[in-house]
This record gives sequence, structure tokens and C-alpha cells, in this order.
Amino acid sequence: MTDKPPDYELADRMALTEPAQVKAIGHPLRTTILQLLHERAATVTELATALERPKSTVAHHVDVLARNGLLQVVRTRKVRAIEERFYGRTARLFYVTAEPSPAGAAASGDFNDFEVAARESAAAFEEGRLWGFIRHARITEDQVSEFWGRMAELVEEFDRLPRSGETTYGFAIGIYPTAHPTLPPAE
Repeated sequence: MTDKPPDYELADRMALTEPAQVKAIGHPLRTTILQLLHERAATVTELATALERPKSTVAHHVDVLARNGLLQVVRTRKVRAIEERFYGRTARLFYVTAEPSPAGAAASGDFNDFEVAARESAAAFEEGRLWGFIRHARITEDQVSEFWGRMAELVEEFDRLPRSGETTYGFAIGIYPTAHPTLPPAE
């Protein structure tokens, strides 16, 4: 295991521009596969063992991710007469772009990081182990962009932490416009 996971080369960021790419990461099993591969490259057999799912099911989901450019074979090894493939992510961070794909198709509306985070964090909430903040500020678009850039750096720092603990923690951040009222200008 390396100090900075994973144990293979990959891009820092990748924009998801095709609806099929967004749909591919919208499935809970596929997001778990991506999370596991953030630590190190793995074979379908290793993934199936970790996920406690049949190899055929995991192979299908790995294939969907690979077809959509989210996974790639990063190395192989010969085991008896079979060549074993080790899969890795193509980027540390995948993000959905606001622009439509070149074909003009709209991105899937069923991908929501906070929906995933809410589902994953339910047990932690019940156990009193969910930490979070919510704040509101009336700021400019430029300030939002600058702040989001700093948050992206924090996400990258989190992604590069050595995998040394026994518990996998989720980390969710977001900035969104609200319909909160504002005070009128002071007299």
C-alpha cells in the first residue's frame, strides 16, 4: 500500500459529460466499486469478495464503468492459463459538468451526491456519529467560485490520505443557492 493512494497512475479530475457516464456512477454498487478502487487496483474476484456479491454481478458493473471511461485496466498478471486484470479508476475525482454533452443530450437528473451521502450516513446518524455543519451566506458568484475551488482542494487532500484506519468515512460538501429571505438594505 502506498502513502498516497491508489497504487497506480490516474488523472486528478475528469469531467463527466455524457449522460451514460453520470448514470454509470449513479448506481450504489458502482459507486462502492469506485470507492474501493480509490485505495488500490483490484481484480473482479477481489472486488466480489469485498462486496460479498457474485463475480458475474461485479463483472457486469465493472464493465459498465469501464465502457464509460471511469475504470481502466492498470496492470495484468498471468495466473495459470488465465490473464488476471487489475482495474483502477481513470481519475481521483469525477465531476458532472453543467454543459450538455457534445451530442446535446441532457445529463441524467438521478445523480445526487447528497442523496448518496444521506443514504450512506443513516446508520452513523442513528449511532450519533454523524458530524456536519450547514451555514448560509449572501455572497457573490465570484466568491462562490473562489470558495468552491478551495473546497475542491480539501476534497483532493481527503482523497490522498493514507488508507490506514479501520473505518471508511464519507466526506460530502456542497454549495447551493437557496430561497432564504434577505433583509432590506439598512436605512
